[in-house]
Amino acid sequence: MSIVDFGDNAEYNNAHAGNGVVDTIVCFLFLRQVIVVKPVIGVMPLWDDEKDSIWMLPGYMDGISQAGGIPVVFPFSADEQELDQLMNLCSGFLFTGGHDVSPEVYGEKSLPGLIESCPKRDKMETMILRKAMTADKPVLGICRGIQFINAALGGTLYQDLPTQHPSEVNHHQSSPYDVPVHDVSIMESSPLYACLGTEHLSVNSYHHQAVNKIAHGLVPMAVSSDALVEALYKPDQRFLWAVQWHPEFSWQTDHNSRKIFGAFVSAARQIPSVF
Repeated sequence: MSIVDFGDNAEYNNAHAGNGVVDTIVCFLFLRQVIVVKPVIGVMPLWDDEKDSIWMLPGYMDGISQAGGIPVVFPFSADEQELDQLMNLCSGFLFTGGHDVSPEVYGEKSLPGLIESCPKRDKMETMILRKAMTADKPVLGICRGIQFINAALGGTLYQDLPTQHPSEVNHHQSSPYDVPVHDVSIMESSPLYACLGTEHLSVNSYHHQAVNKIAHGLVPMAVSSDALVEALYKPDQRFLWAVQWHPEFSWQTDHNSRKIFGAFVSAARQIPSVF
């Protein structure tokens, strides 16, 4: 007897009765249509030097969850085989904030006493970014994320804004971190404008490094009044966006932050899952 009962469709039931292979395939295809499979998002870990341990801000996780994704924090590893296996389970990747990007990534020497980098993280994220781009899986970068993506793809950074790009704009706010402290102008031709529907956005800000020379292939989506690049994207990728501000701090109170997470998870939903 067939394990799948198609009710009044006697012709199907009679033709395929007892065919377990056909029934299994039909069941699988049927379940794919009725079960909403949430995309798994690989989240780059934060690193605590003092505790020698990974850690995570809940805002990254919750921002993805409320948008319909399943966030999974990656281990701290440069084992390519392990990363390949993990990446195969994911439909998108979030590049988080944290340590300074090492100037070695973009071919410069560190300014004395101003850089706190994590070379192991740079190495791991370089591998993940390249593989994600090759597979054309969605990528979102936040704060360090925009800096790392730009540097890894051939651009450069301001290593320290107070030293190299002094400005009256507040790029390093105090708590609470969900409060906007400066404005950015969004390019009308950009996908960020299409997502948010505005040319002007008030954002929070907490960084001392920033994009300097833009990597080949990346295109600005937003700039601050002191001419810093605040958002980038890569037009030839399915979804590769990066912002300098912090939607992980503001998604609960700011609908535009939720829209950014939503656009990212929506793009990841288009990637076939392993289910």
